[in-house]
Amino acid sequence: MSGKNYAKNQVIALSLTVITFVVMVGLLWVEILLINFWSSEQIITHFRISDVLIGMTIYLKTSIDFAIFIGRLMEKNPGLKGRIGIEIGTALGNAVGTFAILLLWAIFKEINWLLAIMIIIAALVLIRLAQDGLEHINTNQSSYPLLFRKGVRFLDVVLKKVNKPIEPVLSKILPAHSLSVTKKATLSGLLALSFTVPFVLGLDDFAGYVPLFNIVNVFGFAIGVFAGHMLLNIFLYISPKRTIALVKNPLISLLGSIAFIGLAAWGLYEAYLLLFLHR
Repeated sequence: MSGKNYAKNQVIALSLTVITFVVMVGLLWVEILLINFWSSEQIITHFRISDVLIGMTIYLKTSIDFAIFIGRLMEKNPGLKGRIGIEIGTALGNAVGTFAILLLWAIFKEINWLLAIMIIIAALVLIRLAQDGLEHINTNQSSYPLLFRKGVRFLDVVLKKVNKPIEPVLSKILPAHSLSVTKKATLSGLLALSFTVPFVLGLDDFAGYVPLFNIVNVFGFAIGVFAGHMLLNIFLYISPKRTIALVKNPLISLLGSIAFIGLAAWGLYEAYLLLFLHR
């Protein structure tokens, strides 16, 4: 491909990435307006930069599976058509998963015991995400400090013991996802493939964020999630290997797992208050 055609394709693809982000934010705004129409507790439709940054940061921390999946899709489906399909499909899948959890949260928060159940499920998701993050740390790597490796191994053993009895429950609520990819001959086929896995991952990840909704503005947080996905797509096309290496950074993975455990514990405490103290 000539330099001129490459630059043209980059401009088209990057413009499409931004346009897709704007459309998803617009749909989010419409969904919140509809929720506010019947909900007794209104969701504020203005946002703070801090809420957007929190959403973006947490999204990028949980984006290892996204990065690997999108990277494989890019490798199997090169060219402008592939990029358009991947960008639209993955952004739409992630957004629809987010919309679904947001709607469920809006319904459940009207009734204490239903909201408590959702928060408990969210806590279970976070515990699983904490374990998933550790899977990307090679504890046999001698370049890592011994204390770091022992700490990761210990935490991994504990999380596996905690997750083992709850995995059958979680697997029925959130279907297991597959990161296998194939080359698609048509744009519609690529769109469908690009949609499915991010939709499930979007459900999984955003469900885990529910305990945060008491301290962050949901609208701003969701915008941050969409912005994080947009940035991930851009960075993957600039440098796939470096981007995947960054999201799999061992220290970031460990700190993220610890943060997820803290959020899960907080969520369980919130559920306890809702169920037994009728807060």
